[in-house]
Amino acid sequence: MSALVLASTSPSRKLMLANAGVPFEAVAPLVDEDAAKTSLEGLSPRDLADALAELKARKVSASRPGDLVLGCDSVVALDDGTRIDKPGENLAAQLRKMSGRTHRLHSAAVVCENGQPVWRAVEVATMHVRPLSDAFIAQYVASDPDAQWCAGGYRIEGPGSQLFSKVDGSWFAIMGLPLLPLLAWLRARGVLTS
Repeated sequence: MSALVLASTSPSRKLMLANAGVPFEAVAPLVDEDAAKTSLEGLSPRDLADALAELKARKVSASRPGDLVLGCDSVVALDDGTRIDKPGENLAAQLRKMSGRTHRLHSAAVVCENGQPVWRAVEVATMHVRPLSDAFIAQYVASDPDAQWCAGGYRIEGPGSQLFSKVDGSWFAIMGLPLLPLLAWLRARGVLTS
């Protein structure tokens, strides 16, 4: 039976797989995401998330013959189509831009085997950000400094939950992995007991 390799070091993706009882090994994909996004400019947020997930899976799969390699990515876009990336040091400014607005989080997963995609899924969550005061934004930035390295600038499983008045979509997708479709495919593939 093929092993599942997660082409990611994301703590939330590792935790989701572990909590679901999926045996896996995590490997850093060593992909330059900024360069990849530049080369893929012009793709829709959905297609960009899918392409980046595939890029990560292919990269690791090239050195793991016979293994199933799972690549994942999330892309966030405001209601007007403006893409929101990992904000880095611009977290407060990005939160002001998102305040009181809706955005869509596109969560993609691609599995490659022997360097070729064999399965893929993209789930979309609609996120309604409540109006945020400057005082709240300052408190949030201080309370969760690692959020600056997350798509959209938040971790829904932590203080990021306070940003929203409503969310529509899969909790797992919001955390970075369309888990339920993946589990269904792993059962169909025989990796998990059905």
